[in-house]
Amino acid sequence: MELRQLEYFVAVCEELHFSKAAEKLGISQPNLSLQIKALEAHVGLPLFERIGKRTVLTDAGAVLLKHCRSLFTNLQNAYDEIGELRDFEGCQLAVGVIPSELDYRLTPLFIDFLHQFPKNRLRLYSTVEVVKLVLDMAIDIGITLNPAPDHRLRVRPLAKEAYGLIVSDRHELADRESISLAELKGLPMIMYPKGYWGRELVEKYCRDYGFELDTVVETTSNPSLFRFVRENIGATVQTYPLAKAINDPKLRFIKIEDHPPVRETSIVHRADKYLGRAAQSFIRLAEQQLK
Repeated sequence: MELRQLEYFVAVCEELHFSKAAEKLGISQPNLSLQIKALEAHVGLPLFERIGKRTVLTDAGAVLLKHCRSLFTNLQNAYDEIGELRDFEGCQLAVGVIPSELDYRLTPLFIDFLHQFPKNRLRLYSTVEVVKLVLDMAIDIGITLNPAPDHRLRVRPLAKEAYGLIVSDRHELADRESISLAELKGLPMIMYPKGYWGRELVEKYCRDYGFELDTVVETTSNPSLFRFVRENIGATVQTYPLAKAINDPKLRFIKIEDHPPVRETSIVHRADKYLGRAAQSFIRLAEQQLK
């Protein structure tokens, strides 16, 4: 059994189509079929079944695929660790963050990281799919809301953060220090779209109190959202740390005094993925600044 054969096998598993897998690998289909037949002869069982025009994985194929993924993960970890021994100061780090946090709150964290470790390189992803990208190993680390339990993830809690109302200094509630959750009912709101974790969390708390937010503008852009609020088109419900990071004198943060929505943020990474010096250093810095 050769490593190349296992790579070919995984490619066929991903495409479930020999011609597409051969094209992806840059080899001919007959050569690919020959290599898969040799692998099947070695394991003693068929790895694929041909049902009409469909290619499906057999039980033996599913077992081999599971261990192949583990093998290639471990191999990539070895390459990464050896690469750091060769040039540990020039690492590349891919980090995913929830969209509401990148523009204002987390960019200073990344700047501090690069000031401390100037030879490192960063790739930043603003996405609601942070956990998926971590599990797919498209990124090294994610900063997100606490995910559902998953044995493939290692979760490092950061902080619990309460939401409050953010309004323009011209808003009718601008002089208030606190409000009740029920007072949000009927207020024109500027919010992130449905599907964003923060929006869904706030909406859940409001539904528990028998109402839904009156959202007049939905936007995925932080600067856009807060400009609408600044111009008194509506209010928004966001966390205090985000309001503090924006530090806009024309905005007012009003605490929700009874049952405020509370979120828990965490750093997540794959439990089986090697974390290099850059990733470990970033995690320590994030825990210092965000906890």
